[in-house]
Amino acid sequence: MIKVSALINLLKKNNSNFFTGVPDSVLRELSSFLQNKDKKNHVIATNEGSAVSLGIGHYLSTKKIPCIYMQNSGLSNALNPLISIAHEKVYSIPLILIIGWRGSPRVKDEPQHNVKGKITEQILKLLNIKYTIIRSSTDLNKFERQIKIAKKKNAIVACLIEQGTLEKTIRVKKKKDLYKLDKEFFLKTLLQTIEKNTKIISSTGYNSRELMYLRNKYNIKGSGDFYMVGGMGHTASVALGYSLSNKKKTVCIDGDGSFLMHLGSIKTAGTFANKNFKYILLNNNSHDSVGGQNTYANDISFEKLSKSLGFKKFYSITNHINLKDSIQKFLKDGNLSFLEVKISNSKIKKLPRPTDLIKIKKIFMK
Repeated sequence: MIKVSALINLLKKNNSNFFTGVPDSVLRELSSFLQNKDKKNHVIATNEGSAVSLGIGHYLSTKKIPCIYMQNSGLSNALNPLISIAHEKVYSIPLILIIGWRGSPRVKDEPQHNVKGKITEQILKLLNIKYTIIRSSTDLNKFERQIKIAKKKNAIVACLIEQGTLEKTIRVKKKKDLYKLDKEFFLKTLLQTIEKNTKIISSTGYNSRELMYLRNKYNIKGSGDFYMVGGMGHTASVALGYSLSNKKKTVCIDGDGSFLMHLGSIKTAGTFANKNFKYILLNNNSHDSVGGQNTYANDISFEKLSKSLGFKKFYSITNHINLKDSIQKFLKDGNLSFLEVKISNSKIKKLPRPTDLIKIKKIFMK
């Protein structure tokens, strides 16, 4: 294991003192440390491509190499600016990537992470990005040599970090929940209120896991839910694609981090969705499943934003009073409708994960 402070000090010693990225479960100790200890030099980005682009802008302004962190699942989001702007055969902009390596060959993981984990090194090699696998403090010397290459050759370099490599540090201080509505209570009420033939497509992270858990716990029957075990930010697009080709009522359950990651997809939904499409935003102002970092979603007026994106009606739920009636009113509205639910952070411990994904798909498609 290595100390986060040792990694940060190594980067700063080499004049890399700007940090940006997307919070990740493997790197939660890193992002938490930065939020607590170096907030003025740390920008939490909405997606990995944006993080790379922020880093590029920083280098163009300061000539200092930025540090960009992400989970390897988000490496795909980062490919566009990495290849089309920063690559050695384009602008040759030096970058330091810290990548949380889910699904590495040494670690048992979920199916979607195993797929990406097996090809992560291949992707870096294909892009000619030199990388180091950091498993102990002795590997930091190897990583420093890579950083010096980045400085000398204006190159992109990376390090891969597996689950459990970073020592626990001071986590982001958990503030009192910004909103009071219990998330489990809302989802349970929604499942008990919604028509059984309604199709639900839910975002990655806790949302899908909680939905599956509550269906089983309270034996609430449905016609099959589709759990986005990956593809953060793409929930609305999957739900829209389904609803355009099917007359069944389709409910998209999204999170604030996912919403912000690919905001353009919500505009697509607002432009092309039929009245059978319903969008629910669970807003806890937090990257809840990867450390509780702030999404800053509480700064947004979702009523104004949703209407500017093409939704005809906006609903807001902030407490349990008349909850079932409020949900029914939203679901029965004949207009293209957007519901923001201001919820507290998840309280359910040891949530199960969807495992038999092929079976889940077949049930959903019946």
